[in-house]
Amino acid sequence: MRHRLDLRIGPVSYRIGSAWPEPLAELRRLYRNYPAAEAVCDFTVRLEPERPWRRYLRPSVAIRGDYTLPDAAPLPLTLGLLAAEMGMNLQMALGQKRYLLLHAGSVERDGRALILTGHSGAGKSTLAALLGERGWRFMGDEFALLDPATGLLHAFPRAISLKNAALALFDGADPARLGPVLRGTPKGTIRHLQPPAEAIARMDQPARPALILFPRFGRDLDPATRPVGAAEVFVRLTQASTNYVALGARGFDSLTSLVTTVPARAIDYRSSEEAVALVESAWAELR
Repeated sequence: MRHRLDLRIGPVSYRIGSAWPEPLAELRRLYRNYPAAEAVCDFTVRLEPERPWRRYLRPSVAIRGDYTLPDAAPLPLTLGLLAAEMGMNLQMALGQKRYLLLHAGSVERDGRALILTGHSGAGKSTLAALLGERGWRFMGDEFALLDPATGLLHAFPRAISLKNAALALFDGADPARLGPVLRGTPKGTIRHLQPPAEAIARMDQPARPALILFPRFGRDLDPATRPVGAAEVFVRLTQASTNYVALGARGFDSLTSLVTTVPARAIDYRSSEEAVALVESAWAELR
């Protein structure tokens, strides 16, 4: 690749190459406060043209790397930053073998971690980002990394992917923390937000899981909190993990320990303010 960026996010390092300078320029700006990767990276991401002439003629970015999806459609160069982010997530989803991956957001307070997981559109990424702006340490919005050996949750505070209506919730953020507005993506309008400085400075500090929340957003829902049994939590988290099966016995033992020692709640909410209030209430009940 003609252009390259080595980057570390929490315990995971990337070598990212691109045939064009623009995606890496945007990525460097978004991750400018992150440390460089060590000499040997965990994963490689390559952004390259689908065909040689597509580097210049209607440029299209194909996502390649250590792990690929052969049938994945390329993205236009204007969405090169999104392609890089997708490539980084793809390597984790298909190649991570050290940690049990949960498709979840996570935040920390007083050394204890809150895990937020649910179906796409439930609002877990937005809620994790909001909590990160309100006194919690943001640990991640895409993957929660559970260490099978210790039971600790490791931070993976990548740039936060804000989607559609969620963008307006962060209008007051420092413009220097915001990436470009990406329109016409498969998930609508996206803008990336750099996590708070504390999240980056403390990304090597793990935390002990203390609460699992399953948020659900809906305009017609009444605010509510209800307990979720360990069996249901186990099933839902296996569905939320991209590498549970690949880890075999380590994954089973790790997840069993998590669901039998950490309480779980489901919350329904209609607005961000209701969601934050429900989180704070559920957290207070732990004391």
